[in-house]
Parts: sequence; C-alpha cells; structure tokens
Amino acid sequence: MAKREFTLENEHRYNRTTAVRWIISHLMRYPALPLLMLGAAVANNLAYGGIQIYVGRAFDLISQPSWANRALLIVAASVLASAAVQGLTGLLRNFAVAFIAQGIERDARDELYVSLLGKSQTFHGRQRIGDIMARATNDVRMLNAMFSPGIMLITDSLMGLVIPTILIGRLEPRLLLVPAIFTVLLVITVYDYNRRLKPVTVAQREQYGQMNARLAESVAGIEVVKANAQEQQEWHGFARNARNYRDIFVQQGVIEARYWPMLVFGFSYAGCLLHGLLLWRAGILTLGEVIAFVGLFNALRYPTFMSIFTFNLVQMGVASAERVLALIKTESELDENAGGVAKPIAGEVVFENVSFSYDGNEVLRNVSFSVQPGETVAIVGQTGSGKTTLTRLVNRIFDADEGRVLVDGVDVRDWSLESLRSQISTIEQDVFLFSRSLAANIAFGCADATKSAIEDAAREAQAHEFIEGFTDGYETEVGERGVTLSGGQRQRIAIARAFLTDPRILVLDDSTSAIDSETEDRIQQAMRRISSQRTTFIITHRLSQIRWADRILVLRRGELVDQGTHDDLMARSDAYRRIFARYDI
Repeated sequence: MAKREFTLENEHRYNRTTAVRWIISHLMRYPALPLLMLGAAVANNLAYGGIQIYVGRAFDLISQPSWANRALLIVAASVLASAAVQGLTGLLRNFAVAFIAQGIERDARDELYVSLLGKSQTFHGRQRIGDIMARATNDVRMLNAMFSPGIMLITDSLMGLVIPTILIGRLEPRLLLVPAIFTVLLVITVYDYNRRLKPVTVAQREQYGQMNARLAESVAGIEVVKANAQEQQEWHGFARNARNYRDIFVQQGVIEARYWPMLVFGFSYAGCLLHGLLLWRAGILTLGEVIAFVGLFNALRYPTFMSIFTFNLVQMGVASAERVLALIKTESELDENAGGVAKPIAGEVVFENVSFSYDGNEVLRNVSFSVQPGETVAIVGQTGSGKTTLTRLVNRIFDADEGRVLVDGVDVRDWSLESLRSQISTIEQDVFLFSRSLAANIAFGCADATKSAIEDAAREAQAHEFIEGFTDGYETEVGERGVTLSGGQRQRIAIARAFLTDPRILVLDDSTSAIDSETEDRIQQAMRRISSQRTTFIITHRLSQIRWADRILVLRRGELVDQGTHDDLMARSDAYRRIFARYDI
C-alpha cells in the first residue's frame, strides 16, 4: 500500500495502474448507468432507422396505382411513434451520461483532495500551487467533458454506424458494399487523425498547467512584484505562456482542418446513391427501398462529423486523467501508521544520533539530547543551522535519515501520526490564516470549542481587545492568508489557536517577531504559565525569551555544539557568545 499521511476510513479503492483503467474503475462505481446509456443509444438509433424505413414504405405505397388513406395513416403513425421513441430514449441516454459524468468528476475530485491531504510536506514544498490548482479544477473538469458529451457522442456514433448498417443489410445484402468500404476508410482516417491529435492535446494540458502556475505565483506574490516594479516582466512571462497555449490550439485547428473522414463520406454518399439506383434499375430494389437506403446511409454522416469533436474530448480527458493520476500516485515519504501508538503525551522528547538531509543537503548531523516533560528549551543558532528542521522531526513533518526521535520513549515512526500531531502545536513566524471568521481560525485545531473557550484563549494571547474592535468581533471574516490583519495580529491569532488546543508539546518558531515589546511581555507571561504544563521548544532571537528557558541548545551547521543555561553557556561556549552577540538585547 502506498504511503500516505491521511486516508478516509471508507475510501474507495480505484485501479491506478493506468489512466484508462483508473477512469474505468471510476465508471464501475455506477454499473447500471453505462448499461442504461448503451441500451438507450441502441433504441434511439433503431428508432431513427425505423423512420427511414417507414418513409421508404410510404414512397412505395404512393407509387402504386391505387393506395388507401388508411395505409398511409398507419405509416405516418409509425413514423410518429418512432420519433417519440427516439426522443424519449435520447432523454434517457442523456440523463444516464450526465449522471455518470457528474459522479466521476465529483469522485475524482474527492480522491485527489484526499490524496493531497495525505502528501508529505516535502511533496508540497516541491509543487507549484498553480499547477496543482489547474489539475484539481480544469483537469478534473475535463473528465466530465470526456463523458458528457465525449463518450456519449462516441457511443451514439458507434450505434449510429452499426444499427443503420444492419438495417441496410436487412433491406438487401448487396447494399452493404459501399457502407463496408466507407467503414474501412473511416477507421483508417479517424485513426490517423487521432494519432496526429494526441500529442497536441497532451501539450495543451501541460501548457495550461504552466500558464496557471505562473499566474498563481504572480497573484500570490503581488506585493513582491509591485515592490520591485516587476509588473512589466511578469506580464511578459504570462503573455509568453498564453501565446504558447494559443499556438497549441492553432496546431489543433490545422489538424482539424485536414479532417479527411467528411471527404470520404461525401464520396461514399455519392457511391451509395449510384449503387442504389443501379439496383433499382435492375429490378432488385423498389424506389422506396432506395430512398430508405439513402436515408439510412445518410445517418452515417452523424458519426463521421462527430468524430472530429468526440475523440478530441476523449483524448483531452485521458491526458487530464494522466495529470491527475500522476499527483495521486506520488507516494508520500511518511505513513500515517493508523494502527500505531495513540495515547496522551507526557512530553518527554529524546534525540538519539539524529541526522537529516533535504534534497541531498545535510541539515542535521548526529544530534543527541533529551528533554523532560514540562521543560522549556530554547534552540539558537545562525540562519541555516537546522533549528526549524529539528522541531519538524518531532511531529514528523520530516523523518530522520539516521538515528531516532522518541516521544515518551516511543519512536515517532511508531506513533499514530494523527495522535502524535494532534498533541503538538507549532506557531511559526509566517502565520497562515484561512479565509474564515476569526473565531473559526482560533478554533481550527479544536472544532468543538465553545465561544467562551475561544475568547479565553484570545485573551491569553492578547488578541481579545483588537478582535472586539472589529464591527463583527469574532465573526469578522479575514482575507485570504489573513491579509486584512497586521503581522502582529496574525501571530496573536496563531498563539490563541495554540492556547486553545492545549498541546502537550509546543513549538514557538520566532512566533512573536512582529509583536511590540509591551504586548510580547504580556504574551510571554501567559506562555510561562502554560509552559510549565507542557514541553516547549522556542526558536527566537529575543534575549528575553532565551533567558527564561530551562535549557538552551546551540546549533552550528547542523551539529549540536553545546547545551545548558544562559549563564553556563555565556561562561564556557564561544559559539554561543558569538551567536548571542548578534541578538537584540
């Protein structure tokens, strides 16, 4: 089974060996609907063929010297009944296909979203958000279009080729000569058309992803773009991607303009008329049968014309499925270990000869230390020394390459990932807030929190006062990523979120960098009160926070070079004194 950090309990298992098998496995979730679609398509084309046969009979009837009105009315009623059947079966076919298309789009989007939730931080760090969004929206949407109208038109076209041919054979077997030649030429020309079209449709989906990724990056980083006066350059980059996207569509248009099947149909139609008239002249066919034959052969125009659109839709759907499936099949480096240890954490953390590399670059090397429950540990070191990475090994954002990280004496890889992470809270400098209310953001890790508990947490984080200053208070909607709040306000919301979840291990990664000194002092007082009840790791450049730590870990180039109290390290550690000299006092 593939490694994933998150799965649904009743998640459906699909065949992911190839894109086509994956699509079919989605289709098999609705086994009755494809049969309904196929049956309706057969009945629909039989009804259409019946109309042509009855029209031919009407001509035979009126060409006789004496004919009865009653007989003509019966033929007309038969045509009307066939038309009614054709209309009803068409509705039934369209209903079945639309239901299939919507169901597969929904299921594929659900599967992709669950898969993305289960990917590791390493995976997400390597992806372009715009390309992921293109796959999750446009590519998944193409699966819908592949079935409706794509597969529906192909099924209807196939029946529109087979049923009229069978009815022609029932009129007179010798009439099958021209339809047989036409069918062979149609298969050859359509195959050649699809062969030339396939690389273009694949390129379309890839180029769309690139264009969307560039757009998403520019919009997300609009502040940086404007601050560096790079609007013109970003526009040129996007315009270049848009031109490439346009050029691919032009290539598609050139291929479609050289669409030979319709020319083949034109010659075949003339041949069928000539053949029918020759058989009529020889006395083998009646005039009505010739008219029925021509009407049935004319039905082949529909599958011929539709093949220019339908196969393109299907190829685009398969290309999109390959892009979506590529994301889903990418394995995470970590496994959720649902059957692992799941119990309350006391807070003991032990590193045993831990080493870790990221993309081939060594970040931590042979790090060993132990932290007792309730202890507060500050981690200091110059930029790039591995401080943040060290804390991310505790909640298994990453896994150690060598050595072990233990929580309460249990290797973190043996913990249930959900149980482990639900009891560890991290507050980072770059706080992410969702486009929801302030109350919802505070309660993000504690969905059943009461209003009073949310407000108490906000008070501890010194956020209650500014929240009450908004017109809607705690129900104020924040913009995407919390852009409507200042940096300090966002950090206080994140701190309130951590207070509310009441974690057993708390990681503060420069979490008060955007907060003024007076507010920081009040927050630190609250942190000191709660830190005695849990294990706390602090990554900071603030001397005031470093001083009240029980112990300080000194990192240099990924190695733990010393540890102790502030006074001890100042007395004996040159490395600590050099780092300390860079901090604000």
